[in-house]
Amino acid sequence: MLGEDESGRQGSGMIMSGLLAIRNGQSMWPVYALAAITILYVVFRPMLRKKRGDPLEKMPSMGLSSQRAVEREMNNLLVELSEMARQVTAQLDTRTAKLEALIEEADRKIAELRRVSGGAIAAEAEQEGAGERGEERAGAAEDRRHADVYSLADRGRTSAEIAEELGRQRGEVELILALRSK
Repeated sequence: MLGEDESGRQGSGMIMSGLLAIRNGQSMWPVYALAAITILYVVFRPMLRKKRGDPLEKMPSMGLSSQRAVEREMNNLLVELSEMARQVTAQLDTRTAKLEALIEEADRKIAELRRVSGGAIAAEAEQEGAGERGEERAGAAEDRRHADVYSLADRGRTSAEIAEELGRQRGEVELILALRSK
């Protein structure tokens, strides 16, 4: 590892060899460019540091006339916004009225259809009623069988014991118990 003195000597040696090469007939423009960049850096660096200060330190000053102009523009924008709000409200009210009229018309048509097809609907209702009565009878029998399963389960019996006692499948008993409303 090179010490600071050795690395400094090597760097200055490189510069010296570059200067010697320039003296030997090579052009001087790289030296001039390096000197110009160094000068610009030294001159403009303090200016850049000053600009990085607090941006709110110096507030832009507005004259009274420009403040009045901004105030007028803000008032004009508020007026335009109020007008736009009125227009949107009017459009919504119009659409609401149209929708209410359409709903009333649909209700009238539904009432008319019910009146016209009233006889057919009554016949369907009678057929459905007869079918439901048959289902109710079957449901009552099932409820009685389920009640047996529920009563045995309430006494503390397991699903296997209930299935054996009632002569049913164990899975059926477990399903009945699982579907039981609590």
